[in-house]
Amino acid sequence: MCAVMSESELASGATPAPPAAAGSGQPVSPDDWRLVVWRSFLRTHNHLLRQLEQQLVEHGKLALGNYDVLVQLAEAPGNRLRMSELAEAVLLSRSGLTRLVDRLQKDGLVQRQPDPEDARGMYTVLTAKGRNTLRDASRVHLAGVSSLVLDRLSETQLRQLEALMIQLDPAAATPPAGQQPGD
Repeated sequence: MCAVMSESELASGATPAPPAAAGSGQPVSPDDWRLVVWRSFLRTHNHLLRQLEQQLVEHGKLALGNYDVLVQLAEAPGNRLRMSELAEAVLLSRSGLTRLVDRLQKDGLVQRQPDPEDARGMYTVLTAKGRNTLRDASRVHLAGVSSLVLDRLSETQLRQLEALMIQLDPAAATPPAGQQPGD
């Protein structure tokens, strides 16, 4: 990876500091080149989510947050999760999840069912209409994922990215039900 230098560093003829070894615990200062990598990661993540959202909306499909909730339910055992489990599973912001699920229920995409083992608990369950809506939207979403990411990286680069994501979040090594690692 190439270090990015500030204009003042370039003008002074300074050379970038060598990358710190993984896990070195090297302190971070505001001018640390690694923060450029971090900000680039955040910008790229935001850019990709905006593009995926725009594609779904342009094709008259679900908003990305709604899509994410339906995917989590579709991948869950019995197509159902308690709200606490759903909040843990969603990949997007958890804020407003209750209101989002209320809207999905109003649209007939999910329903709430009592937990037979806990009278206070409720499950959010994917309906047949929700599954059909998800299936329809997934064509647009998966085409977007493919064109924005998968088609732009080689298999080697994708495997490297996978390894990096697992290094940052070991839970990323656990694929959703029905998928194999590397799928």
